[in-house]
Amino acid sequence: MTTAAGGLAPERLAALVGALCSVDDRERPREVVLVSSGAIAAGLAPLGLSRRPRDLATQQAAASVGQGRLMHAYTEEFGRHGRTVGQVLLTVDDVTRRAHYRNAHRTLRKLLDMRAVPIINENDTVATEEIRFGDNDRLAALVAALVQADLLVLLSDVDALYTGHPSRPGSRKVDEVTDFAQLAEVSVGGVGSAGVGTGGMVTKVEAARIATDAGIPVVLTAAPLAAAALSGEAVGTLFHPAGVRATARLHWLAHATTARGRLHLDAGAVTAIVDRRASLLPAGITGVDGAFTAGDPVDLVDVAGRAVARGLVNYDALELPGLLGRSTVELAAALGPAYEREVIHRDDLVLL
Repeated sequence: MTTAAGGLAPERLAALVGALCSVDDRERPREVVLVSSGAIAAGLAPLGLSRRPRDLATQQAAASVGQGRLMHAYTEEFGRHGRTVGQVLLTVDDVTRRAHYRNAHRTLRKLLDMRAVPIINENDTVATEEIRFGDNDRLAALVAALVQADLLVLLSDVDALYTGHPSRPGSRKVDEVTDFAQLAEVSVGGVGSAGVGTGGMVTKVEAARIATDAGIPVVLTAAPLAAAALSGEAVGTLFHPAGVRATARLHWLAHATTARGRLHLDAGAVTAIVDRRASLLPAGITGVDGAFTAGDPVDLVDVAGRAVARGLVNYDALELPGLLGRSTVELAAALGPAYEREVIHRDDLVLL
């Protein structure tokens, strides 16, 4: 959506919007959610920057300038097709903490019910290093799980995934991926030479892995083929879904968060978590690493130090050492009823 110099590319944006609107069917309306990059890049030229900055503060300043320009352009283009758009800026916390997740889901659902097109981007102006998605391909895969999408289309500057760089002799197009093990010999590139974006083919393949893990098929193709992909034509590379749809919120917890600490479990607690999907109680914890607060994601590790699950913890790191190895009944009697609760409830746990 942007040029190498950092400004918006109006003709590309108009072509994408036209493609999204061309597949709409008034008798059977399509629900479209657009995850769009471009805010930081759109803010570079107005701020006199020639390349994407490396430091977070300057990136956030560029996003602050560019986000309004990006949304204005989308509003104008969708308006030409009689469609209304709504801006949704997300951080990881918005959809991993339970109340925030419900609110994000309700907002997106209401926009779709009202025939608006949600346009989603990472909230670059406030996101910290610890709660960043990192790239919009990953964000798109996670949003697809959030809205329980029927299809995720990832757009690139090449028409499909190839076994090597498309310009190299011998590189072959990969038409379908049914198992990511078949990509072991595939060489994928990184960020383009312009230095404007954050992604590349490697992030798109990882995004496809995240989405298919949630039971969502993925088509990876070039932007000019967007309408064909949305119409079901055999373009690009099709990634088949891995299995049944995962719970969206726990899918986010597994793929969108970074653990702020680790809880070491004894063998009995590992069995209870992994085999019985039980909640984590203080009695099964043998050690605590990290500086986290209640509500943060933490990894649960076995006696060998391997992470077996991730969950949202109900206690601060400083509170936990005094609780370890003790039953909730004992803790409630000694410290009060507030301590008769799980360290991590099973509804806030996902196996890794």
